[in-house]
Amino acid sequence: MPRSKRRGSTSTNHNHAPFDMSMPSAHDENLPRHPSKRLYFTIFYIIYSSAQNTRRYSKNEDVSNTSTFSQKRCIAWFREYTSPDDVDTLGPEGMEKFCEDIGVEPENVVMLVLAYRMNARQMGFFTMTEWLKGFSELQCDSISKVQQKLEYLRNQLNDPYTFKGIYRYAYDFARDKDQRSMDMETARVMLQLLLGKHWPLFTQFAQFLDQSKYKVINKDQWCNILEFSRTINHDLSNYDLDGAWPVMLDEFVEWLKIQRGEEASSIEARGS
Repeated sequence: MPRSKRRGSTSTNHNHAPFDMSMPSAHDENLPRHPSKRLYFTIFYIIYSSAQNTRRYSKNEDVSNTSTFSQKRCIAWFREYTSPDDVDTLGPEGMEKFCEDIGVEPENVVMLVLAYRMNARQMGFFTMTEWLKGFSELQCDSISKVQQKLEYLRNQLNDPYTFKGIYRYAYDFARDKDQRSMDMETARVMLQLLLGKHWPLFTQFAQFLDQSKYKVINKDQWCNILEFSRTINHDLSNYDLDGAWPVMLDEFVEWLKIQRGEEASSIEARGS
């Protein structure tokens, strides 16, 4: 709230300004008639105004520094999580500290969404380029700003189109870069993260994978699992065995029907 202005003690006109920036006049009734006192009041007003302007400037500067995204501040923040040996890469130890600082577990799905926004190439690592890409778009250069964006990042999973992009991204992000396919252990973890809470058949599918012959999942299988989870009814009534589904999903349907005590069609009959 602005400070109230002091009023001249001898003035009867309450609308007159308390201090006049113009040179004192001999007929000015609002200032003391003694020259030294008149000079004192003039100097006091100049100093007072200057101090107020300085305080207003400093306050605005502080707000600007904290509310406006700063690439310099973002880089300095990134360097808090890197080692002197590689200042341009945030590794597993730095990732753990970063997650702790923002209050999110490393295995939380929001970290996958954040990596997607950065277009990070490798799980457990952020390069400075990736960090700047993601946080420049999010306008985040501090812990508090990221924390304010966490709910927004989670909500991106509710958009079907964005979720599909994140799901597809997760395959290349999580797989071993030396392998073309994703190992089954990683695949189960990622499927749990992305589909576990939303696909009614996920528990049965995970059980099927545990007892199956499959040791890896390729990208075509990965993408079709999402499509299956979105389009096939819980009772499998709209599943077409002659459709263009991967054999893995045909086998899952056959296995699930047996588990439910239903008569299962032979997979070999598919080609007859």
